[in-house]
Amino acid sequence: MGLFTRNKSNKKPIIKQILELIPNSILQSSIAKHKSDKFCSKYKTYDQLVSQMFGQLNKCLTLSDISTAIAVNTTFIGDLGLQQSPARSTMSDGNAKRSWKVFETMYYKLLSHYSNLLLRHGKAMDIEEIKGKVIKIIDSTTISLCLSLFEWAKFRTAKGGIKIHTCLDHALMLPDLVNIGEAAVHDKRGHPQTVFAPGTIIVEDKGYFDFSLMMQRINADNVFVTRIKDNTVYESICEKELPVDKDQHILKDELIRLTGKKAIEVGIDQVTLRRIVVYDSEKDVQLEIITQELRWAASTIAALYKARWDVEIFFKQLKQNLLVKTFTGTSENAVKSQIYIALITYLLLELIKRCIAKGAQAFSNLCEKIRFCLTYYHSLDYVCNQIKEGAVKARGKPNKPNCQKSFNF
Repeated sequence: MGLFTRNKSNKKPIIKQILELIPNSILQSSIAKHKSDKFCSKYKTYDQLVSQMFGQLNKCLTLSDISTAIAVNTTFIGDLGLQQSPARSTMSDGNAKRSWKVFETMYYKLLSHYSNLLLRHGKAMDIEEIKGKVIKIIDSTTISLCLSLFEWAKFRTAKGGIKIHTCLDHALMLPDLVNIGEAAVHDKRGHPQTVFAPGTIIVEDKGYFDFSLMMQRINADNVFVTRIKDNTVYESICEKELPVDKDQHILKDELIRLTGKKAIEVGIDQVTLRRIVVYDSEKDVQLEIITQELRWAASTIAALYKARWDVEIFFKQLKQNLLVKTFTGTSENAVKSQIYIALITYLLLELIKRCIAKGAQAFSNLCEKIRFCLTYYHSLDYVCNQIKEGAVKARGKPNKPNCQKSFNF
């Protein structure tokens, strides 16, 4: 691949090595598309990307933190590719005025650029019966905001918030469709894309249980797998026989027909559906899954719904390791810019984790190593694979403290 140096030392700090994983062609084409450097003489798109990514990786909670940390060393500023360290007020103006869409475009271009490499080094679990099929996992996460500071993000009477609606590509284990909207918008209306290429499998939680949406997926030759709502009216057509010697977690597998008023209005009452009851031993609950797919084994349908947990893991890792709950700007543009730069950072960290980190390393541990070494001039290989927990001996003889020395303040 030629992206990573295998020596301990490097002439560039870790943060710069990560930034260089973004091809210049992607950076320039994104800037050109949105004209994001127009009328900007100093704080350009690249400067904002550098400062915000530094803030993400170093967990800087304020713009002042970012400005101070970058300005510590003049050589470091130059090695980042900056002419000067960004001032707090300059960063604030950039967050408010530069369109967040340039970073959205950058994220999708990066995902496309590295998709083959990410797939080759991915660890998504294959489900044998549907191996090779495209699986999309759809879900959302809510981020609470202070309504007095984020007036545009109205949620409830005295509470603000936004939702990150996400479509996770199961093979890539990364989002290939993201929509950031108001928290008050229902999940099923939060995604701009409701159907996909024929043959695509869509896995969702019951927040997306909607008859019209189901009919759209059926007409588009998409397979949906979701939870059935408790108050759904249906009649059982027949119950399928369960295997005796395997798949003991499958409690029921039956064909049903929806008979409720709304189902009749939409026309889905004419479609034979399948209801599978699965026992989740980890949570000690029974899950009722519904799909229009009648041929696959019930265990395959259950495994598909279980794969929905992957998007929950993504949200957890994003929130715990990057800054998407605390924002350095209060405008809608600033919030969306920060989230998309967090997604760019997450993608690059995943690239490093899959392509250079050896062995099974937790995502959080990798993030901590990089954070500790962000301004060090080590190679990514050394940081990922050589730095380990435990005592390390000092090189040479340590300087003993002079207890008799006094200090005058």
